[in-house]
Amino acid sequence: MAAFIARRLIQAFIALFGVITLVFFLQRLTGDPVLLLVPQGATQADIDVMRTALGFDKPLYIQYFHFLSSLAQFDLGRSYVQNLPVVEIIASRIPYTLELAAGALLVAVGFGVPIGVVLAVRRKRWEARWLIGLVLVGQSMPTFWTSVLLIMFFGVFLRWLPPSGANGLESLLMPSFALGLLSMATFARVTRTSVLDELSKDYVRTAHAKGLSTSRLVFHHLMRNAAVPIVTISALEIANLLTGAIIIETVFAWPGLGQLTMQAISARDFAVVQGIVLIGAAVAILLNLAADLLYSLIDPRIRLGGRPA
Repeated sequence: MAAFIARRLIQAFIALFGVITLVFFLQRLTGDPVLLLVPQGATQADIDVMRTALGFDKPLYIQYFHFLSSLAQFDLGRSYVQNLPVVEIIASRIPYTLELAAGALLVAVGFGVPIGVVLAVRRKRWEARWLIGLVLVGQSMPTFWTSVLLIMFFGVFLRWLPPSGANGLESLLMPSFALGLLSMATFARVTRTSVLDELSKDYVRTAHAKGLSTSRLVFHHLMRNAAVPIVTISALEIANLLTGAIIIETVFAWPGLGQLTMQAISARDFAVVQGIVLIGAAVAILLNLAADLLYSLIDPRIRLGGRPA
C-alpha cells in the first residue's frame, strides 16, 4: 500500500506541475494586464513604471522562476487589481463554493443513486421508463439553460426563491439543483449499470433461490459490491461540481470561486487566476487519489494495480 500511495503522489505532483506551468504561460498570451490597471489617459512613462513595479518588464522565464520560487514558499502572490494577498481573496470565497458544491452533491447522490437502483431493479416497470426520461433530460440540458429556467419559473413567475445572491438556504436551493442535475444523471446511469452487472451474478440467483427479498439483497449485499464505480465517479463528480460552479455562480451571482475566476480573467489578474487553478487542480488530483484508496479498500482485489492485496 505504501508503494501504491507513493506512486500516486509522484503522478499527482507531475500533473500539478504541468497544470500550473501551462496556465502561467497561457495567461501571458491573453494580453498585457498593465493596460487594464493604469488609469485612462496614462502616459507611456506611467505604463512603464507600473510594468516595472509588477515585474512584467523582466523576461518571461525569469517571471516563471520567480513564480515557482514564491510557490515553493507557499506564497501565491498579491492581486494586481485588489492589491491583497491572493490567499486572503481565495479564502474569503471558498466557503461559498464549498457550500454550493455540497448542496449540489447532496442533490446528485440523494436523487441519482436511488434512481439508478430503481432503473436496474424495476427496469421493466412503468416507473423505470419515466425515470429514464428524467435522466436523459438531466444529461442533455446545459447547466446555464437549467439555471435560466429555474430563475424564470421559481424566481420571477412564482417568486418562491430569490433569483440571485447568497442570503441563506433559500438562495442555495436553485443553484444547488442546477449544478447537481447533470451529476444526478451521471450517478443514476453509473448506479444502474453497476447494479445490473451485480444482478447477473451467481450469488444473486442463489440468494433469490433461498428466499431473500429483493430489498434486503440490494441494501445488505449487492450495493457493497456495486459501490466501487460509484465511489470512483464520486471523486470525479466532486471535481466537476467545483469547476462547473463557474457558470452557476455567474448566473446566480453567487460569490464563490467561480464568480471570482470570471472576474479575475476579465481583469487579467494573473496571480488570482493562477491561485484558483492551482487550488482547483490540487483538489481534483487529491480527490482522484482518495478515490483510488477508497475503492482499493472496498475491493482489495483491485489494490495495487490489480495484484492481490
